[in-house]
Amino acid sequence: MLFALVLIAATFTKDIAPLVFTHCSPCHHENGNAPFPLITFEEVSRHAAQIVDVTRRRYMPPWPPERGYGDFVGDRSLSNAQIALFAEWLAKGKPRGDPANLPPRPHFTGKWQMGTPDLILRMAKAFTLPAGGSDIFRNFILPSGLHETKYVRAIELRPGNPRVVHHANVVIDRTHALRRRNGTDGQPGFPGMDIITEAAPGVFDPDSHFLFWKPGTVLRPEPDDMAWRLDPASDLILNLHLQPTGKQEPVQAELGLYFTTLSPTRFPMLIQLEHDGAIDIPPGNRQFEISDSLTLPVDVDVLAIYPHTHYLGHLIEAWAVLPDGARRWLVRIPDWDINWQAVYDYRRPVFLPKGSKIAMRITYDNSSGNPRNPNHPPKFVKAGNRSEDEMGHVWLQVLPRKSDGRLALQEALMRRRLEKYPGDFFAQYNLGALLQSTHQLTGAISAYRGALRTDPANATAHNSLGAALLMQGNFPEAIAEFRASLRFDPKYQNARYNLAEAEAALGTIEFRQRQYTAALAHFREAARWNPENADIQANLGALLATAGDLPGAAQALETALRLDPKQEAARANLDRVRAQMAAHH
Repeated sequence: MLFALVLIAATFTKDIAPLVFTHCSPCHHENGNAPFPLITFEEVSRHAAQIVDVTRRRYMPPWPPERGYGDFVGDRSLSNAQIALFAEWLAKGKPRGDPANLPPRPHFTGKWQMGTPDLILRMAKAFTLPAGGSDIFRNFILPSGLHETKYVRAIELRPGNPRVVHHANVVIDRTHALRRRNGTDGQPGFPGMDIITEAAPGVFDPDSHFLFWKPGTVLRPEPDDMAWRLDPASDLILNLHLQPTGKQEPVQAELGLYFTTLSPTRFPMLIQLEHDGAIDIPPGNRQFEISDSLTLPVDVDVLAIYPHTHYLGHLIEAWAVLPDGARRWLVRIPDWDINWQAVYDYRRPVFLPKGSKIAMRITYDNSSGNPRNPNHPPKFVKAGNRSEDEMGHVWLQVLPRKSDGRLALQEALMRRRLEKYPGDFFAQYNLGALLQSTHQLTGAISAYRGALRTDPANATAHNSLGAALLMQGNFPEAIAEFRASLRFDPKYQNARYNLAEAEAALGTIEFRQRQYTAALAHFREAARWNPENADIQANLGALLATAGDLPGAAQALETALRLDPKQEAARANLDRVRAQMAAHH
């Protein structure tokens, strides 16, 4: 007996809804970032032909990495069979199917994914996005308002107006340096795609975690032992990529932070492959290429990767060559689109042993055939922070397997950067700071002097060079550097404090009184500018006591202990001052 093979047509409830709920609905829901919802049968049926078209072209769901070149968490891409299922469903007339087969509908409440955050920071004023024009990259300052150090295990952005917020980055400004740019054009915040802070020039801060948000982001908190540090009074800078809709739109985002009570014991770091200095793309060039590599000085586990170019980027590849010559792919994006940039977390950490070489290659298309080219006709494009400029970065989050691995990686990164850019100020300065932190003072002083050859008027570099010279015991040259720092920036209180310490330590017996007088003047000035600094008050009190001003010394030492009760040296000095005052009476 022959049996006929009966093919059962795909239905919405059994076959299509599970795909839509998983791959489409996280963005396509009411108040979501996508232009229309895709949850009900009617909504999906209405857009069925469009769904078939964009999935066939793999434009949707957005997942740029190519399969087989890295195994990532949250892979939203569809298999060939799943794409064919949408086409079959449309061709068969979009049957609804048995309601009993419908899986539970996803529920999007608009509330915080992990419950009410421990701290919510909101833009003080709404930003008005113009009706038209190109994409806007805008930065908004969110003061943390903290009075003690916290450890952050997760952040979540609520964009306020999800129709216009494409993605967001968060960086930390520990110095408040970016406040001076706030509102200078009459609107809240300040423009720019890529942020550079004074506390961490040229790198993300924190230099350990990607603080990145995009529509549909599922919150994945860090393990408590890998949280990142947020110090008191720091500013969080919210960098938003905004897309005009044809009418003016208000934007007032808020950021939720979730804390842990545990301080971290594992410390990942971000390392960057880049070669922006080689970017000079002629018009019409479809295959302009840059590359970079770094040999790892320690064993690491790669946790995540973040590729980044602007509109001309086309092919992005990153891989590792192991010590035995084997190649291990980290990511491959064959058709880059800045609209869908993201951080990709590996499903399992990728172990790379010491001696592995990590490498990247980026190809740009500056032809009129590139539909994303912002220039018509194409023009020469160089590196820069503006969206019409270009960049070529691949960032990796790695976890060194040994506790001193961070320092070795940071030094390798700075030395690699100096191979590419021998006169680079930031590389010289950061190398100096790194060597100084490990008491390699001769190398630190040489690196700082190299930075100052590039930027002779940099007050920060003069101050840091002075600090290294002071650690070396070279008081006269240290004092000269601190004075140079103050000459270029008279309000630089750290340099003034260092100058006071250096002058207090310098001199023979016959010149000591003159040195104390000069040091006292600098400490008094430092205390006037920064009256809440316990260290300054403690040092001022000690110098006043030496100069014989016991009442003034007592007042400064009492202030130091009020600001910081753990100042044991100030407590001992205060006891001695009070004893002397009692003896005089």
